[in-house]
Amino acid sequence: MLTHEEYRALADSLTPATTAFIDGGFRPAISGKTFASVNPATGAPLADVAACGPEDVEIAVAKSREAFDDGRWSRLHPAARKDVLIRLCKLMTRNARELAVLESLDSGKTIFDCETVDIPEAIHCIKWHAEAIDKIYDQVAPASDDHIALVVREPVGVVGLVLPWNFPLLMMAWKIGPALAAGCSVVLKPAEETSLTALRMAELAMEAGVPRGVLNVVPGLGPDVGEPIGRHMDIDMVSFTGSTETGMKFLTYAAESNAKEVVLEMGGKNPCIVMDDAENLDRVAQHVVNGAFWNMGENCSAISRLIVHEDVRDALVPRIEVHLRQLPVGDPLDPETRQGALVSAAHVDKVCEYVEKAGDILVGGTVDKPYVSPTVVAATPDNPLARDEIFGPVLTVITVRSLDEAISVANDTDYGLCASLFTANGKRALRGARMLRAGTVTVNSYGEGDIATPFGGMKMSGFGGRDNGLHAHDQYTQLKTIWLDLTDDADEAME
Repeated sequence: MLTHEEYRALADSLTPATTAFIDGGFRPAISGKTFASVNPATGAPLADVAACGPEDVEIAVAKSREAFDDGRWSRLHPAARKDVLIRLCKLMTRNARELAVLESLDSGKTIFDCETVDIPEAIHCIKWHAEAIDKIYDQVAPASDDHIALVVREPVGVVGLVLPWNFPLLMMAWKIGPALAAGCSVVLKPAEETSLTALRMAELAMEAGVPRGVLNVVPGLGPDVGEPIGRHMDIDMVSFTGSTETGMKFLTYAAESNAKEVVLEMGGKNPCIVMDDAENLDRVAQHVVNGAFWNMGENCSAISRLIVHEDVRDALVPRIEVHLRQLPVGDPLDPETRQGALVSAAHVDKVCEYVEKAGDILVGGTVDKPYVSPTVVAATPDNPLARDEIFGPVLTVITVRSLDEAISVANDTDYGLCASLFTANGKRALRGARMLRAGTVTVNSYGEGDIATPFGGMKMSGFGGRDNGLHAHDQYTQLKTIWLDLTDDADEAME
């Protein structure tokens, strides 16, 4: 990695794209309006980004439909689509440092995470889905000797992709990887807080050979761009990642328009259960700290509830505090920093309201806006700190006496995205994992699986499909049955 000064110099040299990318080129919003993209760490404006509206969405959808219908991408040979996406990965690798700095400036994420996690994982994701393009087979269903039943996948059509602000480029990769691999055309809305890397990615995709009209990026505010995407009669499906409140609106938009398919990946209030027989509490504490405070807790899969057995609580919490000392808070462009700035002033205020209401702060609680130190609080299961998705560096500790009580507390939430369970008892681990109502359950570790495992939630954490793995391709394809009658008409006539 570079030095702090070198990252600052690189940041000062960047001139990001700021207008919509539609039909293979940059263009301002038709209204001429813009909004400020602000550096969360300094409050200084980074750029004035095109504030698109329904009329821009209309053009993007029309160009996307035109590209889909004429087959320039949707009917391209799978191997050819793969080659283009592999070239995109090579261009991303060549421009990885620029992408990392842009991501850090725009979101407040640490340059350490951007360089070592977000950009490499985004590249890996697109490459993985590219390599899968010509390896996913269709099927032949059982039928009589006089028939052949083909079950084939076809791209769903024009898709709307709506991104969150916490992992802007990585979530873009999670969506465009399988969408483009399937042959879809894309109208993508980045979060208004973090639009810069999406616009740069569109430029790189065009350079890699993605045909014009296939990948369109339309920045703007939710009511002006997100809602028109959700309600558009010529968009075939929407994949949304973000807050539960906003995600639920897309169900209404679909119901009131063309009943488009909707895939939602929304919030979480993820439990981590630590039982009295958990081995190596120091290692457990390390996993808890990583899970709770990675990306400043701005993570839908973050550990936000530590449900710990009373016999090990007093031994575990001090170990968590020790590991928290290894997470320096400060300038995101400093490669030594491990906790950067929260994404916006409004979000800092929201998180601070919860910290101020915490009656029993065990660790942290310091606020130096836009920075909030990792904070550990004790609370009962009915406390808002234990029920609301704070989406910041706040971990709530809840004490229990048994596995059954722990499972009951863990499942007592509207969400069901991720869960973790630490125990040395194999049967207890499997029983607990089966009982936990979450899309991903990790045992004796924190994580989300990897690119090969499907990621998504239950209950109000989302439904309709999964990101990652071959399962991610399902949401961007339709199944079609082709029934072939092999009966010889001449033979039937003779009979």
